[in-house]
Amino acid sequence: MESGLPTVPPYVSGPLQLAPFRALSLAPRRVGDPASARIFARPYRGVPQRLEGWTKRGLATRDDEPAVYLHEYSDSGLTVRGLVGCLDISHHARTAGQRRIFPHEGVHPQQVTELANRMETMRVNPAPILLVHHGPSTIREVSRKVRTGTAEREYVDHAGQHHRIWTVTDPDHLEAIDQGLANARLLVADGHHRYAAYVALHDRDPSKALRSGLAMVIDQDDTPLFLGAIHRLFHGTKWQDLLGAATAAGAHVDPIAAGEAMAALAPDTLVLTDGEHWATVRLDVPDGVAMVQLVDDVLLSRLPRPPSRVAFAHSVQQALEAARPGRVAAALLPAVDLDLVVDVVATGALLPEKATSFQPKPSLGSFIRLLDE
Repeated sequence: MESGLPTVPPYVSGPLQLAPFRALSLAPRRVGDPASARIFARPYRGVPQRLEGWTKRGLATRDDEPAVYLHEYSDSGLTVRGLVGCLDISHHARTAGQRRIFPHEGVHPQQVTELANRMETMRVNPAPILLVHHGPSTIREVSRKVRTGTAEREYVDHAGQHHRIWTVTDPDHLEAIDQGLANARLLVADGHHRYAAYVALHDRDPSKALRSGLAMVIDQDDTPLFLGAIHRLFHGTKWQDLLGAATAAGAHVDPIAAGEAMAALAPDTLVLTDGEHWATVRLDVPDGVAMVQLVDDVLLSRLPRPPSRVAFAHSVQQALEAARPGRVAAALLPAVDLDLVVDVVATGALLPEKATSFQPKPSLGSFIRLLDE
């Protein structure tokens, strides 16, 4: 699905608007259950009938009236709140100054096309994409007022996430949200290919249903997502070759004890290990550049032979479990600061594939949008 080189996703201009919709949600015991994904499985043309059948059986519910939703979910000690609605993606940005939605990773055109075809056939947006920004106080005040009321839905899902959901229908609240988002600069945290598929669908069919896509907008100053690094795993790379590549790039390479390695991670320092050997690699990282942008040039391009495979680990633990002396070496990377990501993408640049990990993400099934409402 990810064949070919990634391309730059489309840029959308404003004014941004998060429109109300009639949410369809799976029953709490079905939200976060991996088995629930089968409702979106092939044949895709059967998805509407499956959703209708689940609704009749009480396994899903559909709201009677459209709303923007305030969704709060908690997972692993972190609580995140965001506004869920239909984000207008119908206006292409013609200049850099018009850009209001900022992807930070490239997308694979084949995957974008397949997702667009799938959503068009299923007639649903299966889940919201996640967008983050430094939100205005006016929207935080709306959130505070809405949360003084009782949540319309509160439950713990199959995966253990705790959810609280309020509907936002008051005209003054909706107006405040529209004004607060109109000129916002939203960073795509999760769902780059779905975001690009939304735009591709509208380009293909500019009907009202496809002018927007399901999105959750999170204020990083209110309830921030955790922004972690995604680490690199080099299969078939010898330890000495990796150290030689770093040294050839002019990096400062120093052996380090395993117990001291994690504390050594810094914006200008990564850690290499094969599970037996450990070393820090310190680079001169220019202002406005993230360490992850330099890994390919510093390490991969200077190896005497390329890795047989480059894989990714979303946590240090996963990386260490995969490291094998003589077989798999890991590059443990520092997390990227959100403001640095914003600075990078504001210039029109992108981070490498698998550069960031925004967590936690809401469980599948908490919000589904039917395109034919």
